[in-house]
This record gives sequence, C-alpha cells and structure tokens, in this order.
Amino acid sequence: MLKVKKAIIPAAGLGTRFLPATKTVPKEMLTIVDAPIILYVVEEAVQAGIEDIVLIAGRGKHAIEDFFDTSYELEDKLLKDGKENLLERVTRIREKANIISIRQKQALGLGHAVLCGLPIIGNEPFAVLLGDEITMGFHGEPNVTSQLVKSFEETGTSTISVMKVEDKDVSKYGIAEVEETSRGFFKVTSLMEKPKPSETKSRWALPGRYVFDNSIMDILQSAKPTLNGEIQLTDSMKVLCQSKGLNAMTFTAERYDAGDKLGYLQANIELALQNPALGSELKNYILQLAQRLK
Repeated sequence: MLKVKKAIIPAAGLGTRFLPATKTVPKEMLTIVDAPIILYVVEEAVQAGIEDIVLIAGRGKHAIEDFFDTSYELEDKLLKDGKENLLERVTRIREKANIISIRQKQALGLGHAVLCGLPIIGNEPFAVLLGDEITMGFHGEPNVTSQLVKSFEETGTSTISVMKVEDKDVSKYGIAEVEETSRGFFKVTSLMEKPKPSETKSRWALPGRYVFDNSIMDILQSAKPTLNGEIQLTDSMKVLCQSKGLNAMTFTAERYDAGDKLGYLQANIELALQNPALGSELKNYILQLAQRLK
C-alpha cells in the first residue's frame, strides 16, 4: 500500500488584496490571530503524516522560506515579543518535517506550480494544499488532508475534497462534476475551471485540498496553457479522471479562504474564539455588537 509522505504547498501571488501593491509581503505570511496563514497550512500537512513539504515560492516569497529556517534573529525576536507559543509551533514543525523550497520562476498557473515540485516528489504520491486556504477541525475530527490521505491509502485512487457552493460562487472555483457512490463520497466524471453557473449543473467546488498518485505529474508535463494563459491543474485532473480515475469527498472541518478579504476576517474571528486567552472576551464583544446592530 502506497503511503502519502510528501506534500506540495503552492504559494504564488503577493498579498495585494490586503496591502499596497508596492509591498512585497506574501499573503501567506499575514497573521491569523497569532500565527501566519502558512503555519496553519503546514501544521495541517504534518498532522496528516506528511514528512516532506515542498513550498513552491514565487517572486517576493523569501519571508516564507526564512520563517521556517533555523534563525537566531527570528527566534530571539519571537522570545522578546512574548511569542513563545509561536516559536514552539515552528520548532515542532522543524522537528517533524523537512521544509523544502522551490522557486517558481514564472507564474504560469497552479498546474505549473505543482509540476515544479516534481524533483522532490519523484515517483511518489503526494498531497497538495493551497497556501492561502485554512481548514480546521474544531470537534476532534481528522483534518481534511488526513481524510484524503486515508482515502487514497485505502483505495489507491487520487482523491480530492469538494464543497457545495451557491450559484453566485460557481465562477470563483474549479468545479467537479460527480456521481455519488456513497454518502459524501463521489466518482469524478469531469472538471471545469471557473465556469459560468449556466455551463454546469454541478455545484461541487474545489476548496484547495488534493491527494494524487504520481500519474498527475506525467499529465502535467504535457499540459498546455488554457484559461488566462496558465497551466490549469483542473485540466490535468480532468484527464486523470478519464484515465486512472479520480475520487472526491466532502469534509466536516471549517474552511476559510484567507486570500479573500471576508474569508480572512472570518478566519481571525473563528480562530480567536477558540483561543483560550481571547475567546471569552471576544464572544462577549460580538454579543454586544450584535445587539447594537439590530
């Protein structure tokens, strides 16, 4: 049985939706409560048993690489700022996983970013976690990547996560057309990248968590640019579902698009409510605010 021990985390664009275009702070380094977005994503991979994590870093991403490096200056600053908990979280990651960075020299799309990880992935299966998507289980359930890894290791078939979206949001996502085989589990029959609602009956969107067998790399190597002149991962996934097969499954964890303004705010609120030092006071504030907004 093939074990999934490697993951790719593409971190492509800068955080220009939050910061002036002259800044070069990656959106993945923006803080959610008390830690950068990328740390939550890497922690999810490690909790799923991933040992080698490949960060696909585009232009202006040095801050992400530096964050996971052993650095006296960073550690000293975290200690002086009273961020011992954050330092402990980073240290645990360093002890449990190898963080490897590969430069994506051109922004040619998600499919191209995944292909950049081939020198490390080799012939092994691997997970893909988008670097600005956070999924959190608050009630003891396994995280989304863990669920996908379990499915792949049991079936040997590439498996992706899906979530239902409203008509107005269809064009924001890759959409999977599926046939349900059991509750919450599907066979993927086709995929489309950001279609209009009228172009598909499906409302099953791809929220940025995947586990693939290595054949996806062969498909990506011969893939051609399509939408926006980019190599779309969904195009190669469509080929995969028609050749070796592709499964999809729903999940129970909470999911936040931290690359989106509203999603970023929601993630801060939800995770702060779970924080022992902040949760009680924040909850009281929200209740008071709700009364004022009536």
